[in-house]
Formats: sequence, C-alpha cells, structure tokens
Amino acid sequence: MTYDMTELNRETRMGGLGTETTDREVRRIDLSDFENRRSEIAEELWSAATDIGFFQIVNHGIDLDQVREAFAAAERFFALPTEVKAQYPLKKGFNSGWESMTQVRPSIGTPDQKESYQVTRPHMGDLWPTADELGGFRETILDFEAKCWGIAMDLLSCFAEKLGFERDFFTRAHDPSVATYQSTLRLLHYFPLAADADVEGMWRAGAHTDFDCLTLLFQRDGQGGLQLCPGKEMDTQEWTSVVPAEEAITCNIGDMLMRWSDDVLPSNFHRVKSPGVTDYRGARYSLAFFAQANRDVTIEGPAGKYPPITAEDYIDQRVRANFAR
Repeated sequence: MTYDMTELNRETRMGGLGTETTDREVRRIDLSDFENRRSEIAEELWSAATDIGFFQIVNHGIDLDQVREAFAAAERFFALPTEVKAQYPLKKGFNSGWESMTQVRPSIGTPDQKESYQVTRPHMGDLWPTADELGGFRETILDFEAKCWGIAMDLLSCFAEKLGFERDFFTRAHDPSVATYQSTLRLLHYFPLAADADVEGMWRAGAHTDFDCLTLLFQRDGQGGLQLCPGKEMDTQEWTSVVPAEEAITCNIGDMLMRWSDDVLPSNFHRVKSPGVTDYRGARYSLAFFAQANRDVTIEGPAGKYPPITAEDYIDQRVRANFAR
C-alpha cells in the first residue's frame, strides 16, 4: 500500500525554533453544571476548537486529590528499576506497555527525551506491574482512565451535536466494553536536565499532531514546556506556551476528529520544548488521555469530504505516513 507523504512532509518543516507569541489565547472553559449549561458550553467549546484547536477546561468533575493520586502512581512506576519496567515492554500496534527514548519525530529526527507507559484496556494482559512491585497501581490507573473517558465523552457529545450527529454518536464509537476499544491513557516522564546542560537542538517532544479524536492533558504547576502552533502560523512558526495548572485539563482536537468533521475542527501542531537556563529543569510528569474511536468504527464526515475508513485503518495509515522512512 502506498501512503500519502503529505503529513510527513508537513511535519518535517516544524523542527525549527520559531518565535514565541503571547497574542494567542488558550481559552479556559468552565464545565460546572454541565447538563443545565450544555448549549452554552457547546458554543464555547466550538468557538475555541475551530479557532486554534486547543482549550482548557476547569470544574470538570475529577477531584484534585484523584488527579494527584494518579500523578503519584505514575511517579512510583517510573521510579522502578529499568529492568523491572522492561518486563512490560510496549506492544507495537496495540499502544500498551512501557517505552523509553523510542519516539523519533520527523520534525526533529531525534528521540523525544522521555519515557512513557501506555494503558489501552483490551491489550494490557501481563503488562501490569505486580502487587509486590507496585501495590494498588492497576486499580488507581484504571479508575483514572475511566474518569478521563467520561469527560472526553461529555466534550465529544457537544461536538457531535454541532456536527449534526446524535448526542451519543461519539460515545458509541468509543465503547470501552468491547475488544476493539483503542483509547489510551499515557503516563509520561520527561527526564530532568542538569543546570549546565546544553539543550540546543534538543526537544522533550518534537512538534507533532495527535492521531486521535480528542486529547486530555493533565499537567503539574511549574512543569511547563507545552507549546502550540495553529496551522495558519506554520510558515512563520509562531508558538504559544500553554501555562500548566493542576486544576485545569488542556484539551486539543486530534487528526481523527479533524477528518470526521470534514476539516472544520483543526488538529494543530504542538511540542514540549526543553527548558531554558532560568527555567525549571527537574523531571516533568504529565498524564494524557487519547480518545480514539474503536478499531471497527467507520469514520465518515457529515459532508463526505473523505471516503469512509475504519478507525483501525486510519490510525495505521497515520502512523505509517508520519513515521515513514
């Protein structure tokens, strides 16, 4: 099969430093009293998403203590000896398990400076640390993943109605009870840097777009680095930093939803820059939930701009086109 190289060529242009601007707003949207305020919230989400594809949500329903508990569990996992983590290696094609320094972005050609542990429910099998290695880890992470799924489905229900689909259209498409479920919770650990380390040409995560429908990103106060660049600024590479706040979830539209919306909802580039001399240089932790439709679900936009394709084939094509060699 021949894969479209457009996306690869697009991403290889995004490796430069560019410039930073504060003129762009990452809107903060309050989800409190969601059901009674659904129409108002949907309008705010749609406006932010069609503008720059990024927004933050607050009063989202996950208690802050639960978020902190999930971060603590992630820290405990990454603190395990490498030989223990290596017992739970990434299952390629199933997005489950541990990997370190393996993602090479076409935008930069060097590995992201991080390790990660992916949780995709149907494919975990023996990829969970034992109770002796990490007691309570599995239960904490699965509970947190379920809460992330619930928030993602609330947000996607708003986008569904704006696109002319039934309210529960995307909820049915992301059914966690079946074997074709492929939404993923990723625990991320970006490695600390020495105070005198030279970071020229180094990125904690190179510029990329996400392959999913919707990403929910949890960040800790003071552990910044995330930057976004809307497509219309690709040529000039004007980047905006997203200030982390533990009470807010940063959300972005992914490639799958962009296709499903006939390109009305943009999936834009983002990256994690390496900290400067005066920035915090310790370890950076984040938690990312990627809502992507079940493998057997057909993606077809309301206007039929693109031919129908299953979510499994779409993800496969995006991976192959993006990381082609």
